[in-house]
Amino acid sequence: MRVAELMGVRDFRFIEQPDPEPGPGQIRVRVGSVGLCGSDLHYYSEGSIGDILCEYPMVLGHEPSGVVDKVGTGVTGFSRGDRVALEPALYCYHCEYCLSGHHNVCANLRFLSNPSDPGFLRDFVLLPPHNVLPIPEQMSLDEATIVEPLAVVQHSMKFAAISTGETAVVFGAGPIGLLTIASLRIAGAGRIWVFEPVAHRREIALQMGATAAFDPSTIDPVKQIASETGKRGADIAIDCAAKGGSINQCLYVVRNAGRVVYTGIPSEAIIPFEFHVARRKEIPLYNVRRSNHEAGVALQLVAERPDMFRPMLTHAIAFEEADRAFRTLETRSDGAAKIVIRL
Repeated sequence: MRVAELMGVRDFRFIEQPDPEPGPGQIRVRVGSVGLCGSDLHYYSEGSIGDILCEYPMVLGHEPSGVVDKVGTGVTGFSRGDRVALEPALYCYHCEYCLSGHHNVCANLRFLSNPSDPGFLRDFVLLPPHNVLPIPEQMSLDEATIVEPLAVVQHSMKFAAISTGETAVVFGAGPIGLLTIASLRIAGAGRIWVFEPVAHRREIALQMGATAAFDPSTIDPVKQIASETGKRGADIAIDCAAKGGSINQCLYVVRNAGRVVYTGIPSEAIIPFEFHVARRKEIPLYNVRRSNHEAGVALQLVAERPDMFRPMLTHAIAFEEADRAFRTLETRSDGAAKIVIRL
């Protein structure tokens, strides 16, 4: 099988490896499409993500879909040719966190696309059945790559706890930001302000449910929200960027006793945090760690509302041009929002 290995910052190589054989209780999936995530971009362009350093060679990609190719003994309910979305997190199911329902912080978690566990930029992958979700006939493999990041956003919505008509500020309109905007709209949010420096992403944000979209390099988010809310602030702020001061701007744009959710991942290992702003407002702060069995809900949303999510799928690039796909995402050029690599 073909494998794309990251050998260093902005350095891919393509190698051949033997096709893996499924063991008992495993499904072999031929990967069809892989969406690129911001965390992939951190690894590609920075050699790290926060305080986690790359260990080369490394196989990226954790927003996959594909087709069942072969099943191991003991697997039922799946057949060769089934089209599926894939969940990249492997849980132990027996640690204290799994037993208490916090699978996303499993003590023995393996996440395919981390330095020690190859991701999905390869032709075949072996997975247990509970990581394989059949998709409806009308859903394309490209659309199915939305399921994994949308599951992360659905997890964030549990912390956001939006009530009908509540107002929200979203920092960043990359793929996670766009999915957050759509999820807020579906949840019944009122006015949704978005701050995003890239013009074409602001346009897509408006298509996907934002009320207003501003360039934070020309309009101060804190002053803008204060002006539009009579200095009250929004009910909730969600940071999907973790850049340009957005982590602290979230604290200023929410009302007293509002909520702040951090979904984005900062590049820096240590960041400054204006604790006393949060303290005086008594703001609950929520950090999002991937998803926790929200993939089924995400799959249902994509199936029921395809027109809502399609605007973000801007590019599909061949596997052999993986480097170009990552460079396009890094430079945010050519109108790029969500980029999918097709195998």
